[in-house]
Amino acid sequence: MDATHDTLINVTLLNILLVCAVVVIHNEVLIRLSGLLARMRQSHHFRLIVAVLGCLTAHALQVWIFATAFYFMHHAEGWGQLTGNFSGTMLDCAYFSFTTFTTLGYGDIEAIGQLRYLTGIEALTGFLLITWSASFLFLEMQRYWPTR
Repeated sequence: MDATHDTLINVTLLNILLVCAVVVIHNEVLIRLSGLLARMRQSHHFRLIVAVLGCLTAHALQVWIFATAFYFMHHAEGWGQLTGNFSGTMLDCAYFSFTTFTTLGYGDIEAIGQLRYLTGIEALTGFLLITWSASFLFLEMQRYWPTR
């Protein structure tokens, strides 16, 4: 096998590992939130606030997981770079990850090389996880929102 093939395999494996990690985290958070909300005796408003904050916390953790991967890939040989309005800090990686995860994509930071694949998979994963959260919150609102 040549170096390009090895790199492609490594990028694919890293992407699979990251996606699996954030999906498992999201699943666990939603399962635990569902159980917690069912046991809570506070008002429906408070329960929904807890649900929203729980989802936001899960997404923030997931973004930071991707940001950490971007940081280490950017600073390692052969994985590519982040360029543009980027100084190489972990905070810049987190900003880039937040804009990618939410599919906002300002475009002030650009992925070059193998990092492009992680950028694409993060956007797709973020879109799906945000949609999953929205579905979860909709169901919780139906369950706990007072009838009119």
